[in-house]
Amino acid sequence: MNTIRLTMAQAVVRYMLAQKVEIEGDVKPLFPGVWAIFGHGNVAGLGEALYQAREQLPTYRAHNEQGMAHAAIAYSKTLNRQQVMACTASAGPGATNMVTAAAVAHVNRLPVLFLPGDTFATRIPDPVLQQVENFHDHTLTSNDCFKPVSRFFDRITRPEQLLTSLPQAVRVLTDPVECGPVTLALPQDIQTFAFDYPEHFFAERVHRQRRQSADRHELESAVQLIRQAKKPLLVAGGGAHYSGALPALDALVSQYRLPVGETQAGKGALPWDHTQNVGTIGVTGGAAANALAAEADLIIAVGTRLGDFASGSRALINPTAKLLSINVASFDAVKHKGQALVGDAKLTLEELITELEDWQPEESWIEQAAGLRVDWNQTVDKVTTDRGTNLPCDAEVVGAVNRAAGERDIVVCAAGGLPGELQKLWRTRFDRGYHMEYGYSCMGYELAGGVGVKMAKPDSEVFVMVGDGSYLMLNSEIATSVMLGHKIIAVVLDNRGYGCIHRLQQFCGGPGFNNMLEDCLSVDEGAPKTDFAAHAAALGALSEQVGNIHALEQALERAKAADRSYVIAIDTDGSTDTQDGGAWWDVAVPEVSECAEVNTARERYEAYKARQFQNL
Repeated sequence: MNTIRLTMAQAVVRYMLAQKVEIEGDVKPLFPGVWAIFGHGNVAGLGEALYQAREQLPTYRAHNEQGMAHAAIAYSKTLNRQQVMACTASAGPGATNMVTAAAVAHVNRLPVLFLPGDTFATRIPDPVLQQVENFHDHTLTSNDCFKPVSRFFDRITRPEQLLTSLPQAVRVLTDPVECGPVTLALPQDIQTFAFDYPEHFFAERVHRQRRQSADRHELESAVQLIRQAKKPLLVAGGGAHYSGALPALDALVSQYRLPVGETQAGKGALPWDHTQNVGTIGVTGGAAANALAAEADLIIAVGTRLGDFASGSRALINPTAKLLSINVASFDAVKHKGQALVGDAKLTLEELITELEDWQPEESWIEQAAGLRVDWNQTVDKVTTDRGTNLPCDAEVVGAVNRAAGERDIVVCAAGGLPGELQKLWRTRFDRGYHMEYGYSCMGYELAGGVGVKMAKPDSEVFVMVGDGSYLMLNSEIATSVMLGHKIIAVVLDNRGYGCIHRLQQFCGGPGFNNMLEDCLSVDEGAPKTDFAAHAAALGALSEQVGNIHALEQALERAKAADRSYVIAIDTDGSTDTQDGGAWWDVAVPEVSECAEVNTARERYEAYKARQFQNL
């Protein structure tokens, strides 16, 4: 057997280089790049290995470990999980800074390879700088924080352990069911240890998407269930994108005239003006899809785990409706008392097209869905129109940015009130034109995520819509975007606080407290007014402050013509959101309170809970 002597870190990099993926007939690197912030836990080991491979495997430097991991996650999501970025940081705070991003990837079922440095496996110099010592278990390090937010975790304490660990890591990253973040904790001394690896371990391997056909019995039962339905509603989730099922979805719903509601992850599965697209569903969904969900006798869920925002905390969907869940993961397919149809969405939908033959929903249901769709689109036109004020609401800003976006441009968002407005109001015909991180709804994802999206789709304009709260939480990757030449257009909506949670606080009966800056402890002069345009300029971006929607529209044209990242700040009214559409969300209200408003909110809460229990 021929061998090659490499350090553990060099072997990791060489193995990554050997992994390829076939995408629409083209063979590409599975790992197109690595994000790295070096420290004493990874600079001498993995840093040396990445330097030697820098021509084949680019290494990108970021300004924040969480931010670079968000960029890696957004890159993979934009490419429908077909390529994977790796992220490495030093032992200690550099590593734990990535834990939040690992949770983002885990919740959203997105692949990213985390390679955090770890403490010395030999323990001879313990305790080293930044080492977290555990008094009762010396095998624990701060990297154990990754365990609950990783789909696969391993700590490499001997260089030869890579022979069994790396194939498992890549299996998880490329598996349609297991897909999610992988963490390989790399002790800084073991990174530098050498081993005689078999040469065949580094032979090129081309990965292809695995497609699982539906079980024949489950398929027959599903066909029977659908044929009994008179008022069906299909709900398209993120899995429809990841499986490449969109042409099959279009064919199915067009042939059988099925109304389609989209989740946050599923938005873009059909063009917004497709005759079967009735808008988005759930807590932040549109009025048309939600009205149909409350009356439907069958929900056909495709590639969605039906989280509480999609299901209205189980209080939105007709309690007597049946649920057919088409999902590659049986874990998700059995949720909500669903009848499982486990299989790849593309293959399964194609089979349903054949098996359903001449079945059609009730004609009155088809007409009802069409009417509701027209009404909802008129509502969207109305609420996104410029009212001509100097303090616009979020919906007006969404409308302006949407009008500025081209057919293949992309909007990015994650947290606050904007995801609700965008899910309801953003219109796109491009299947990847809507990028929302709403599984974890992580504040700070937006700007870094925008960089990753731009890297994945360099020919698209990437519009990042972000509130002042999220901007202040994590903005450093604006500098990264300028440094790397990955232009984003960021629109910062400044309502001087956490407006979304302020509104929720009031809905639950509470007074304004610790959310809007005016309701927070501060000096007598109050909290400072942040100059977001000046701040962005200091990070290297072009920027400006605008005062109304007309000025915003003009600024967006300048931003599109610019040669680097452009940030536009606009003051907005944080007290309002789009009331049309939407559904109840289960946010627990105190059973006992001295506040009359809280008691009133509790009564309302209990009424919704009664409906929720009907769906258990």
